[in-house]
Amino acid sequence: MKKIVSLLLALAMVFALAACGQKTEPAPAPAEPVDMNVYVLAGPTGIGAVNLRAKAEAGEALANNYTVTMTGANDEVVAAVSNGDADIACVATNLAATLYNKTQGGVKVLAVNTLGVLSMLTNGTELTAVADLKGKTIYSPGQGANPEYILRYVLQGNGLDPDKDVTIQFVGEGSELLSVWQSDPEAVIMAPQPVATALLMQNEGSAKAFDMTEEWNKVSGGDSTLMMGCVIVRTAFLEEHPEAVDSFLVDYAMSIEAAQTDLEGTAALCEQYGIIPKAPLAMKAIPQCGLTYVAGADMKAQLGGYLQVMFDANPKSVGGALPADDFYYGA
Repeated sequence: MKKIVSLLLALAMVFALAACGQKTEPAPAPAEPVDMNVYVLAGPTGIGAVNLRAKAEAGEALANNYTVTMTGANDEVVAAVSNGDADIACVATNLAATLYNKTQGGVKVLAVNTLGVLSMLTNGTELTAVADLKGKTIYSPGQGANPEYILRYVLQGNGLDPDKDVTIQFVGEGSELLSVWQSDPEAVIMAPQPVATALLMQNEGSAKAFDMTEEWNKVSGGDSTLMMGCVIVRTAFLEEHPEAVDSFLVDYAMSIEAAQTDLEGTAALCEQYGIIPKAPLAMKAIPQCGLTYVAGADMKAQLGGYLQVMFDANPKSVGGALPADDFYYGA
């Protein structure tokens, strides 16, 4: 119990020091370092882990022996968690809830690592309010996933019927948005990072009309927070190695802090590990990726409100039911 308390105090110290702009110290290690397999999706949810991976591969002092696997496919992460290959994974928040339901409580969410990463972009079309989208065609990825429900929530909150007042054209992957304006210059695009930044860099007359995080906050009135990415752990692994998981959280928090403060170094690692294709793009995109670390009771309150919106939109979006309280680690 003393060891657990000391680890939690250390975790609190990480963010106390970060708030003061001071350098954090390495995580206190468990009695014996544990081999830990961490799976991370390419894109914003994976950015926070690149510094952790770099340290692990360089043999620098960390609390555990981490093997970080990057993948671009949700299905690979789901399979790895389900069959026990992944001990910890960085995934979309609604996927975390779905996995919790699919495995009957077989995963828990440790922390939220990514807030909103969506922007509404135009290529010369002037929009001053969300209501101005009436009659427009909106291209977006994520049908049946976070982006669709975020878009619908914001449209409805501004008095628009997503099925009647706008035309939503879904694409399979965010990268497909890069060619939309070639065929439909007047289209509005809702793009995630880093695609949004790439579009703005490639199209001189383009502009960001709305930040979807800001628009979500206007509609929700503070009742929920847009939280798109998180880190989860297999419940069985947590029960077997509680101290190792706590010390991982300290190491991981330091990795996120490094991503927020060492932009150039993190951008280079994002290119090296395939998280973002090119370092110059990563340099511009990372500050727009909503990197964060929210855990414990705050995580439960804010993420719970977000998942409630997803559930109200479509119960299948979170696996058919809202997760129970034991989904939220440390809350």
